[in-house]
Amino acid sequence: MTIDGHDRVTIFDTTLRDGEQAPGASMNLAQKLQVARALRDLGVDVIELGFPIASPGDFESVQTIARQVEGPVMAGLARCGKEDIDRAWEALRDAARKRLHVFLATSPIHREHKLKMTRAQILERAVAGVSRARGYCDDVEFSAEDAARTEVDYLAEVVERVIEAGATTVNIPDTVGYAMPAQFAATIAHLKRNVRGIDKAVISVHCHNDLGLAVANSLAALQAGARQVECTINGIGERAGNCSLEEVVMAIRTRADYLRLRTGIETKHLYATSRVVANATGFHVQRNKAIVGQNAFAHESGIHQHGMMSHAETYEIMRPEDVGIHATNLVLGKHSGRHLLQRRLGELGYHLDSADLDRVFEQFKVLADKKKEVYDGDLEALMLGLFQDAAHGAWHLVSLSAASGTPPSAAVCLEHRDGRRLTDAATGNGPIDAVFNAIERITGINAKLSDYQVSSATAGEDAQGEVLVEVEHAGKRYRGRGVSTDIIEGSAYAYLEVLNRIATRRLLTVVPMEAEALCGAI
Repeated sequence: MTIDGHDRVTIFDTTLRDGEQAPGASMNLAQKLQVARALRDLGVDVIELGFPIASPGDFESVQTIARQVEGPVMAGLARCGKEDIDRAWEALRDAARKRLHVFLATSPIHREHKLKMTRAQILERAVAGVSRARGYCDDVEFSAEDAARTEVDYLAEVVERVIEAGATTVNIPDTVGYAMPAQFAATIAHLKRNVRGIDKAVISVHCHNDLGLAVANSLAALQAGARQVECTINGIGERAGNCSLEEVVMAIRTRADYLRLRTGIETKHLYATSRVVANATGFHVQRNKAIVGQNAFAHESGIHQHGMMSHAETYEIMRPEDVGIHATNLVLGKHSGRHLLQRRLGELGYHLDSADLDRVFEQFKVLADKKKEVYDGDLEALMLGLFQDAAHGAWHLVSLSAASGTPPSAAVCLEHRDGRRLTDAATGNGPIDAVFNAIERITGINAKLSDYQVSSATAGEDAQGEVLVEVEHAGKRYRGRGVSTDIIEGSAYAYLEVLNRIATRRLLTVVPMEAEALCGAI
């Protein structure tokens, strides 16, 4: 579609699927719902909700969000096989707008070492997968996994055949972040020139950031004729992550004069959506992150400051307001009412039903009695607590006490969801280590702490402390966050969240498909 000479680019967000594949980035259903609603408000065209066959939890989250969130197209991922496609359709069928997204690797290295299939076999399975999906749904996307390392003539053949089978979108992924911008653009141009019927489908791109080129490769592909970009909020994802939604969208907006492209994104919601995702995943946004980092619109150099005072465009190519960063930070206090709290939470990207709002308001009043002023960061911390409660973990913290004696010690009381209350004590290298040891004694779960970080959720002497822990257990990494005005208590919340994740982790029930790997998806 061309509007005023600017072609419309479809924004396909895969934060809830590929983004969640980042180690330690798993979200519970309540968090996924908040992220999906934030993406809806942002105006994304397609939300990829997950991989329904991966586990009962994935199926439940895809099905629930597909039923509850309206507006964008809801997509579910499936390998090119009967069981995957049927399961994905079952999860998506109640969505108002839905897309089945099927994929199969095409590169020589994947054909030989992962799939152990010939070119002809790949082609046959791709066509069969698209045909089956098209039997359920008119909106079908096919992804040629590792397309950037696939022979271009063979890739063109696969694309042509899946379009004939009914694919309405063909995705050309740079699965391992190997491509260079000019090379990737040439691949798209080759398909535009050589695939019969290419105008019957939208060309999409899905770029990973292993060489830091995901956004550059995506923009190069758009210039060559692609019209859908698959991306994630904050660029999260496997390994070095994916194409960053906020970066590619603002590049299109800021350089519309050069690219002659546009999106339907409401950019004023970018910052809020970034914070919602960071809060849900526990992945902090680096200070110098483009568009949404704390320093993105900060100026310390005297020369820069003088230029900014003279004319903002001397050193800013975007206005902070365009991405939702406001100069003012609304401060709430103990006399603030429920409606003001609800309005500010909405501005921060959170949508709560009446019951959850009541819970947050009660916690807000308790916090306001402890602090003189409650800032946006404090509200986000309260939302973190709400999401953690919504996870329905096996264990809940009742009380704790810790001392920095010789040796440091701690006593902890936990309540299990079955009603049992257990108390135990332990020593450690410090009071926090002692708390962790006591929690492990009660839960019976031992984990290796690999990372521990403390930061301030807000400014001021009475700021809440935000604790991030990462542990290793049975070959997997888990992340947890906790927030409190007491760092030891915040650490206990974070560690308990991690152990609850371990205790409640569901085993994957993946349907085998020869040697095809689950987590290598596009």
